[in-house]
Amino acid sequence: MPAQDLASAAVSATLIVIAKAPVPGRVKTRLCPPCTPAQAAALAEASLRDTLAAALGCGAARHVVALDGAPGPWLPSGFDVIPQRGAGLAERLANAFADVGGPAFLIGMDTPQVRPEWLEAGLDALLERDAAFGASPDGGYWGIGLRRPDPAVFDGVPMSEHFTGAVQRARLSMLGLATKLLRPLRDVDTFADAVAAAREAPRSRFAAAVAGLELAA
Repeated sequence: MPAQDLASAAVSATLIVIAKAPVPGRVKTRLCPPCTPAQAAALAEASLRDTLAAALGCGAARHVVALDGAPGPWLPSGFDVIPQRGAGLAERLANAFADVGGPAFLIGMDTPQVRPEWLEAGLDALLERDAAFGASPDGGYWGIGLRRPDPAVFDGVPMSEHFTGAVQRARLSMLGLATKLLRPLRDVDTFADAVAAAREAPRSRFAAAVAGLELAA
């Protein structure tokens, strides 16, 4: 890629947070039990707030929330909000990239321990590579970046499975996309994940929310 095009990619790079409004009964249902739906939603909101703060801390040219639901007081200024489109997560991911345009790096709302510099790494990877990919220990992935939107990246990829990450990486390879692998990062699906993520970011809102639940118990 010519140097001029690389510079243009850096200037136009977007950070996308794909999120669901933290409404009890609609988010983080795998935390129940031991959490109640209200407690799970409170943890989801804390995680979302931490993720959005990290996103604002990185040097993206634009910050976007691809949202399922309505914005709430948890949404800070500095973000453009676009609605999620699509029947399933794979389709919604593809549409988020298409709606924003490339290059862009996307992260979910369930990695509250993420740091701005780790998001920067995903954005920077798109200066030299076609894609960036951050795996999760459970077999999924916490972040993905594309220099150019391409619905084929996600078409037919099974989501929320223990092999999702492997299939997604294989798809990137099959499409001939040179991919930068990022550091692995745990996402929060179970309460054990929540406790571990809180330990990784002890000063976060999420850690405080988890500690509050533990004290109540």
